[in-house]
Amino acid sequence: MTQQTPATPAWTAELDTALATGNIPTLLMVLLHLTGDKRWLSARYQCTRIHGLDDNDSGGLPPDVQAEVRQAAREAILAWKSGKPAALHAPETAQLVEMMKTSVGEAVPDAYGPMVAGWLGLDPEFALDQKGQFRIPEGFHVVVIGAGVAGICASIRLQGAGIPHTVIEKNGEVGGTWWENHYPGAGVDTPNHIYSYSFAKADWSRYFALRGEIQDYFVRVADDFGIRPNIRFNTRVESAVYNEAGMDWSVRISDAGGKVDTLRANVVISAVGLLNVPKMPPIKGLDTFKGPCFHTARWPRDLDVTGKRVAVIGNGASSMQIVPAIAPIVSSLTVFQRSKQWAAPFERFQKEVPVPTRFLLREVPYYQEWYRQRLAWVFNDRIHSSLQIDPAWPHPERAINRRNDKHREFFTDYVKAELGERQDLLPQLLPDYPAFGKRMLMDNGWFRTMTRENVHLVNDAITEVDGNAVVTADGKRHEVDILVVATGFDAVNLLSSFELIGRGGRSVRESWDAEGAQAFMGVATPGFPNFFMLAGPNTALGHGGSVVALLETQVRYVMGLLKQLMNGNEWPFAIEVRKDVHDAYNVRVQDAHSRMIWAHKGMSNWYRNAKGRLVAPTPFRNDDYWHMARRTDLGDYEVRTAGTAARKDLAREVS
Repeated sequence: MTQQTPATPAWTAELDTALATGNIPTLLMVLLHLTGDKRWLSARYQCTRIHGLDDNDSGGLPPDVQAEVRQAAREAILAWKSGKPAALHAPETAQLVEMMKTSVGEAVPDAYGPMVAGWLGLDPEFALDQKGQFRIPEGFHVVVIGAGVAGICASIRLQGAGIPHTVIEKNGEVGGTWWENHYPGAGVDTPNHIYSYSFAKADWSRYFALRGEIQDYFVRVADDFGIRPNIRFNTRVESAVYNEAGMDWSVRISDAGGKVDTLRANVVISAVGLLNVPKMPPIKGLDTFKGPCFHTARWPRDLDVTGKRVAVIGNGASSMQIVPAIAPIVSSLTVFQRSKQWAAPFERFQKEVPVPTRFLLREVPYYQEWYRQRLAWVFNDRIHSSLQIDPAWPHPERAINRRNDKHREFFTDYVKAELGERQDLLPQLLPDYPAFGKRMLMDNGWFRTMTRENVHLVNDAITEVDGNAVVTADGKRHEVDILVVATGFDAVNLLSSFELIGRGGRSVRESWDAEGAQAFMGVATPGFPNFFMLAGPNTALGHGGSVVALLETQVRYVMGLLKQLMNGNEWPFAIEVRKDVHDAYNVRVQDAHSRMIWAHKGMSNWYRNAKGRLVAPTPFRNDDYWHMARRTDLGDYEVRTAGTAARKDLAREVS
């Protein structure tokens, strides 16, 4: 932390106002850092367990203890503001576990210590500035595909290591998903204080930001870290072909004007993500609709739906945001749903972060860092154990275990309460599968919106689109002015936005044809040397967590591999995941999935491919995956250099 100038009277007044409502568990962590006094971890200050998604601002402590903490925090913060350095900037990992335990009010695994250290910036492997730590060969160059959340992170880390690279971005601005998806109501369903980089804090106006503020954040990060010179905008990757003789890649690109170029890359990092290719349903006549018809990711920027008859196909995450947002202004709104969805209460939807709280998060050292850690504890892995199938559970048609059944009861009561006098809608809205069997959505007012007179829910299958009418299996014609396709993305056919040709001229489509997309750690796949993917197979966070944290973890993993390669091998080199390691890992993935709710008999979700294999979600806890990635074992890979003979198993075709 940098030294500060003494507080002004105005700043002190703001601090006093903020401390009056500040989060006690977080202030305790600030106190320990600033004073180094371990008494703040004693039983007197042990906070109670966080219930639900609440911030537990009082920590469950008596009023006199809360007042003591606030006063001590005031003195310590003002001393720091006057230039006194923090007494304990980098606690030992064991102490970090104790701090978490005090803050969240329950037992915390020892393994959390190293992970918390990483997110607090105390792990040197997560440091952004690593110039001089990589022995970069002359002419070495990396190509990153995509300048969304993953690509921005990769570019920042590569730049911090001094590694020359080029980011290819098909759009005219950074942001990826957030640049493309600007439909009404678009926003995060993960708290944005953890849906952000650990190294780039922000002064968020809402607890769950809307699309505009999120997009602005990623633009600002790109600007603040000066990565724009590395990005080629309005340029699309057409193909990437591996050159075995040169141990590098030929990346064919085309710009908006149709000009084609080929880049040479020693390493290619795909940052295209899961939610990249819109999925259009195979509905007869859809492309002949007489009126505006588009996927949610292609929402026309100048479209006015006021007073229009609008239909939405689908009721997933984007639909649940769009429908409540436009229902009050359209003349009629028809929603075609294929299956019912569970949605959790969203108490902080559209809720602004109070000005005093923003002051603490922005101005007080360690406050936002520990606020993030507490949020991560609540949103990451809390429900993971409840998603394990209990073979002895007697009611598999409604739940997978006792705790899951309690979740079902809670969400059922919530839906009933939201419907109020319209309980007649319950059969159309209450899912007939266990809670969390599909991605759990956040309720933006969906159930209340379904009770509006101008909203109509249709459960019959769509047979065709004829003129300006959507025709359903019962023969009814639903005439509308605007047709919105909210059917999500092709999340199981990963890397489908460009052609990828690996060793031996084999494409990734051929490689994945038998089982579907597979990768070691969701990052590397056999047959594709010097190629890494971010947000690859089996890394989607179906049980909770922040994808931004996941991507930071994966980028650090790739950087760790590159560091070992550059510092310990002659140039040029090729790195390829060992097939036995890759296969064993994926057996472990599917074995873990076989015991989880997504594999429950009768479940249907976008996590599976056409062969029924779970391709998208991870079965692992966030902390387990973090430790696997932090290990960064080069022994999991085969390394070939120009001065050594190719290993026999590298010469074999990947089966």
